[in-house]
Amino acid sequence: MSVTTYDVDQQGVALLRLDRPDARNALNTAMLEEMLGHLDTARRDDAVRVLVLSSTDHLALSAGADVRERLEEEGRVRRMELFARLYDELTGFPRPTIAACHGSCVGGGAEVAVACDLRVGGSNLRLRFPGAALGAPVGPARLVTLCGLSVAKYLLLSGKEVNAEQALRWGLVHKVAPAAATEEQSLALAAAVAEHPPEAVARLKRMLHEWDDVEGRSRAEGEGQVEWQRSGPGLPYES
Repeated sequence: MSVTTYDVDQQGVALLRLDRPDARNALNTAMLEEMLGHLDTARRDDAVRVLVLSSTDHLALSAGADVRERLEEEGRVRRMELFARLYDELTGFPRPTIAACHGSCVGGGAEVAVACDLRVGGSNLRLRFPGAALGAPVGPARLVTLCGLSVAKYLLLSGKEVNAEQALRWGLVHKVAPAAATEEQSLALAAAVAEHPPEAVARLKRMLHEWDDVEGRSRAEGEGQVEWQRSGPGLPYES
């Protein structure tokens, strides 16, 4: 049974939705694999001009890694490799990406959001980076680029939850929409971006990333995540 959906409209806007509402779209191995498959499809499709990441339930983009997924040690390492690949693929996607950040946007879900180029926050947004509490070496690579060193330190070291108003003030989202309209407004933003010449847009994104080296930092951070899972305590498991 699929846990994601994927479609492309006539304007070249691809919509990738997480579809596991009973688990608040917690990211398990199957969902990570499906997301990476859709990203590969979108990357190879010249008709795609913008990619929107959303979910079928406006109460949660994603609550993060599925710590209840039953995995042996090898499976946990592989899942962490998939997380690292997903962050890298989103960060380095050659065309603009937009995240519809409604409801719970925590841990891996928050990382997915900040790996995108643009973000629309739902009025019910609850954004949190719990890596410090888990001992997980994840977050700085993309977050510092997004909101600066000072705010990144606060978010990562405190693990405090951020609402839509705070997220907008700190530049974590670019606009705030009513919770149920977050995806709709993300698609509207995507349609506006899709009207621009795709070659110029792709080149601008590439220039920005080359000068900032966010993709290089993302790869280095991902290597550290995988090693932490392989030889350190790794993500906890809840029965």
